[in-house]
Parts: sequence; structure tokens; C-alpha cells
Amino acid sequence: MTDVPPSYDFLPGAPDSPVILHVPHSAREIPGDVRSGIVLEDAALERELDHITDAHTAGIAQAAARAAGVAPWRFVNRLSRLVVDPERFPDEREEMLAVGMGAVYTRTTHKDVLRSDAFYAGPLIERYFRPYARAMTEAVADRLAATGRAVIIDVHSYPSAPLPYELHGDGPRPEVCLGTDSFHTPPGLLAAAREAFAPCGETGLDSPFAGTYVPLEFYGKRAEVTALMVEIRRDTYMSEPGGPAGPGLRRLGSALAALVDAVSR
Repeated sequence: MTDVPPSYDFLPGAPDSPVILHVPHSAREIPGDVRSGIVLEDAALERELDHITDAHTAGIAQAAARAAGVAPWRFVNRLSRLVVDPERFPDEREEMLAVGMGAVYTRTTHKDVLRSDAFYAGPLIERYFRPYARAMTEAVADRLAATGRAVIIDVHSYPSAPLPYELHGDGPRPEVCLGTDSFHTPPGLLAAAREAFAPCGETGLDSPFAGTYVPLEFYGKRAEVTALMVEIRRDTYMSEPGGPAGPGLRRLGSALAALVDAVSR
């Protein structure tokens, strides 16, 4: 469907920067034809968006890009994760299928019905998920070609109190959770993140959310592609669940900029 505009923005950084700040869950926009497949009334949908959206994370990434000595590239999802979630597997490999949150969600954060059991996800996968995955793959390949490496930093947030859908919500919830991968997260990247985010509070590993996002073409194959997931607890920078950002956003943007600069050298 070539007439469908891209569901993402790929914002250029410095030509010699290996860093891509990936912001997959910051938006609330749902196209009208996608909205028609969601069974929630408007008010309930707005409440769900308050809970599921990583609000203001695009702003944190933008602040970091402006403050960094070497401007990173940014890949930002323009649509809500209720359209498709670009970080899920689109098949049975995805553990979040257990709670109706594969690549196309059928349940809400509170386990209510989002889409009917008869809903067929195939068209959304083809229209939004696969083009997004291809574009992110190309973005990483471009950084590899230009700099010999690529550093993917995922920018997420999570609520201060666990939501019913969370599979691992009973563990620690530090101010900053760093998600890692045994192949793609080298010790130096992790150490740089711990140092950069130290002014923002406690940093923890892989709780309540674990792992990183690496396009499948490179996953487990190319060690030059490194990755880290930065999960920021929402009460450190905004009013929960879906309120405005506060002064913490600027502090977190500066911390993320420090990480970008540390890994750009």
C-alpha cells in the first residue's frame, strides 16, 4: 500500500554518529480506520492511552539530541502502540501473547477486551509493522555503513505501580531500569548508562522490563550492533497516568545526552 504515509519519523543526526535513539511508544495517534476495530468507548480508550503510552519519551529523546555533543539519529513511532507494537514478535515467539499483547493488542493494560476475538491482525501487520521493521533495519544498516557500528538506545517509560498486564511486575521498580541483551549489550555500554543516569536516581537491570530491540537481520549475528533499553519510571518526570511533563524531563534529557556522548566516542 504505497499510498500509506510512513508511521514513523527518521530524524538525522551527525554523519559520524553511530547512535539511534529509538522511541516506539510515545505517540497516542490512532488512524480512524484502525480505531473502528477497537471496541472501547472514547473515554475508555483515552484512559487506556494514558496507561499504555510512554508519554513524553519523544521529548526526552529530543532534549538529548539537542544537548549531545554529537547529535544522535532518532527513529520515532508516530502512531500509538495500540495500532501495532513494533517491538513485539508478530508470531508465537512473543511471550506477551499470553496477555493479548502481541504485535497487535487484543487486551488492555487491565486485561479488558480491546479488539474482538474475531479480529484479524494481518492487514495491520502488513500495513504498519513490516514497513516499520524494514525502515529500522535500513537505519541500522546505514549507521553500520557510515561508522562501522550502530548503537540502538530504546527510550521507554513505565508506571510507578505495576499494571495488571505486566508479566514481571513483582520485581524492583527503580527510577531507571536498563534492559539488556547477553549478546548486544557490552559491559562498556551498560557502565556508561549507569554513570549517565546516576543523577536521576537508582538504576536497575531488567526489572520490571528486560531485553533490547535489535532488528532481526542483525539479532544475535552482528556484535557491531549494540543495544540498550532505557525504561524511565514515570513519576520521575510526569504526572501519572497521562498528565503533563515536569522538570524531571530536562534532567533525563541531559542524562540521556551524556550517555549518547559517552558511546559516540
